[in-house]
Amino acid sequence: MSTVTVVKKNGSIAIAADTLAKWGSEKNSAKYVVNHEKILEVGENYIAITGPAAGHHALSNYFSKQKGEVRLRTIDEIFARWRHIHQALKEDYHLDVKGDSETAFESSSMDILIANPYGIFAVGSHRDVQEFNRFYAYGSGNEYALGAMYVAFENKKYTAEDVARIGVDAAAEFDDATGHPITSYTFKIIT
Repeated sequence: MSTVTVVKKNGSIAIAADTLAKWGSEKNSAKYVVNHEKILEVGENYIAITGPAAGHHALSNYFSKQKGEVRLRTIDEIFARWRHIHQALKEDYHLDVKGDSETAFESSSMDILIANPYGIFAVGSHRDVQEFNRFYAYGSGNEYALGAMYVAFENKKYTAEDVARIGVDAAAEFDDATGHPITSYTFKIIT
């Protein structure tokens, strides 16, 4: 699994992720895996992915085939795009969409965080989209990350990037599916 975080603070936005890959009890750290990055850069967007490792490959390939600008600036733009992505995941990347009696919608098996100069967003596995005004986390260590970011956010000495990295760092300390090193990206908000 993974832990990914996004933070919006003092005119800046940051997104961060751990770099550990894990299958059962087997751990593959960035020390051994070259392609350990969990954040995709797509134009002005940074997309952090949790879920199966194949999801990163599928989304990277999907976005590489898109012509023109990929706009993910609003909830509506993100929802519309993710409807198309889900269809492509099924048709082109063989996403297994077994039925789930808990929900009426097929799962994409990934939870996504998006950061761009227009805001910070989450896309749940059933394509529900939320926009946040402070911070959020997804992944196996998200509870540790959210708690650490909650405490760090109000501290004036911490930047958006500091808070995002603190969240992932807390998850790496307590969650066995999250590990160092941490990658992060920071940029200014467009108002």
